[in-house]
Amino acid sequence: MTEALLSGLAASPDVYVQKLDLARGAALLVQLNESAYRAASFLDDRILTPGLKGAWTSLESVLGAAGAGAASKPLHFIFHTGHVGSTLLSRLLDESGCVLSLREPLPLRTLADARDVLGSQESLLSPTDYERLERALLQLWSRGYGGTHSVILKATSSACRIATPLLERLPSARAVYLNLGAEPYLATLLAGKNSGIDLRGHGPVRIRQLQARIQAPLAPLHALSLGELAAMSWLAETWNQHDAVDRFGSRVVALDFDEFLADVAGSVRRVAEHFRLPLESGWIADIARSPVLTRYSKSPDFEYSPQLRHELLRESRQTNAAQIAAGLRWLENLAGSQPAVARKLA
Repeated sequence: MTEALLSGLAASPDVYVQKLDLARGAALLVQLNESAYRAASFLDDRILTPGLKGAWTSLESVLGAAGAGAASKPLHFIFHTGHVGSTLLSRLLDESGCVLSLREPLPLRTLADARDVLGSQESLLSPTDYERLERALLQLWSRGYGGTHSVILKATSSACRIATPLLERLPSARAVYLNLGAEPYLATLLAGKNSGIDLRGHGPVRIRQLQARIQAPLAPLHALSLGELAAMSWLAETWNQHDAVDRFGSRVVALDFDEFLADVAGSVRRVAEHFRLPLESGWIADIARSPVLTRYSKSPDFEYSPQLRHELLRESRQTNAAQIAAGLRWLENLAGSQPAVARKLA
């Protein structure tokens, strides 16, 4: 099984690197097909169903196989600040039939974590090892099927901190960076039942990023209210977005999710043109009536729509008014002493 998977790795996306274990120097290869990619909301452990075939092998053998890869497809990215419609956009692009979507591959998170400690005593990879791994993953993510015009990788929000180095490594790549303003972002995050778990789970990485950017000492995570945690998350992720836009100019399109929903067809047209997808104007005009817009993109079994989102945000603004206000005050207070923060709020 392992040899068969390795032999097919370079040639086809049907063999997918689902997970990396840097401590063991190992990689998990699994068998997927085009329909499985399209069905997967996330390429994380949720795709590891009992019937899925796969095997662990050495990371070195995967790196060697990746280096022997065939000609690749254009690879582009959807980056985002979290809970701002990135999965919806990815699924709408699926409807075109010319895109292979990779939604939140786990190895990208591993790559981001490895880059955080690169050069430090705790790093398991040397700079040369890291560069080789990054190059191999980009090569593997560039594989497509016969009808694939472009591969579009949707990153998980916590991995968007390496958006800039990824775009530096791949000069031909373009990106869309979905985002929201501070207030709607806070209302969105605080509406979720598991918002506290999500915010605390990503909190350590985000607050380390943020503290490295500003001089003022930040309060520890345990001292922040839920609204302040959401505000801190918004600032950390928005800063990553600004870095990418400032560094790469026209290669990165910043797209506000509320503006996207206000004109779905126009927004998809803008994205398609940016990614240079060969989509007909009639298809783009019809995309605003796609059934994708009536389902919850992260779990299509559930109904969800822009109208339902509007209602949930209205409820959140009522129920979570105190926490939203606390988060906005946190941002305003920090902006008062930190000009760089103030520029992010402008």
